[in-house]
Amino acid sequence: MELWTLLLLLHLAPCVSLPAPSNASISSFNMEHTLSFLPGPRTPSDARFAVEVLRSRRSSWRPVVSCSELTAGQTCNLTKAFKDPFDHYQARVQAAVPGQRSSWTVTGLFQPLSDTVLGPPDVSVSGCGNCLVLTLRLPAVKTFQQNPQLNDLYRELIFNVRRTRDGAQFSLSLPYKEETVITYLQSGVEYCVTVSVKSLFSSKAVSSAPRCALTSPPPAQSSLHVVFGLIGAFSVLALLFTVLVVHGGQLSFDSLRRRFPGSLSYFLLRGLNCGSAPPDLSGYGSACQLLDNDSSNCLRGSSDGPDGGRTTAGACLDAPDSTDGF
Repeated sequence: MELWTLLLLLHLAPCVSLPAPSNASISSFNMEHTLSFLPGPRTPSDARFAVEVLRSRRSSWRPVVSCSELTAGQTCNLTKAFKDPFDHYQARVQAAVPGQRSSWTVTGLFQPLSDTVLGPPDVSVSGCGNCLVLTLRLPAVKTFQQNPQLNDLYRELIFNVRRTRDGAQFSLSLPYKEETVITYLQSGVEYCVTVSVKSLFSSKAVSSAPRCALTSPPPAQSSLHVVFGLIGAFSVLALLFTVLVVHGGQLSFDSLRRRFPGSLSYFLLRGLNCGSAPPDLSGYGSACQLLDNDSSNCLRGSSDGPDGGRTTAGACLDAPDSTDGF
């Protein structure tokens, strides 16, 4: 009896199934797809795991050769298995030991294009006066290198610009370019920029880490001293120049008056004589000599004296020792 019981147990042993794997799911970042799972409870440590995929347009499961002997904790790269980014896929995983297999654990539907998470491009920032220059580069992902059409996912980017000083910020939606300039910023102020992808197919996107830069470097303290010193020096030179011009003009006028007394007397006499030309002064030293010689053209005035007579007065303009000058 005991022998028959033992033989029956040995016959039924291969039919006892292993615990099925749990938490099977597909994650995707920048069009690289990965299946992860957990071994079922009480799964032997020497268990191996196999993965198969199903395409929605086909009815049969296909094994993933590179994921046929996985151990606990390993993941399966399904990037090559999901060739069509617009199609829908499913994956399933099974545990196995010699003589035993678990049931399959199936994932939900997965579409590569809409379910992937798009990471940001590589960003570097530098200042350009009152603007920022952003240098962009697509992620160095093998999938994009092998499928250049996937670069269209980065056709449009969202730039979030934040002023470090007070936290003021704004956003821009711009087409992808290797070099983008953000203008109309304050000079000498630090700004931080984050970049993310705006895609028509996927709403899942990750922003880049903040990249910060000054629009223009602040002036050094020594430079300010030099500027103020130059301004002071120019001010002193301007003041000296003004003094020299005014004082030099006065000296020039006095020199001309001493050198050309006859000419000055001529014009003054003409003005005082109501525009009438004075006589030729070439024979006289000054206008007062005309008065001394009783010239009729010398400027004179007459008035009634206290005794009823006429008194005559003359104006001597350039004879300081004459008793008739004023």
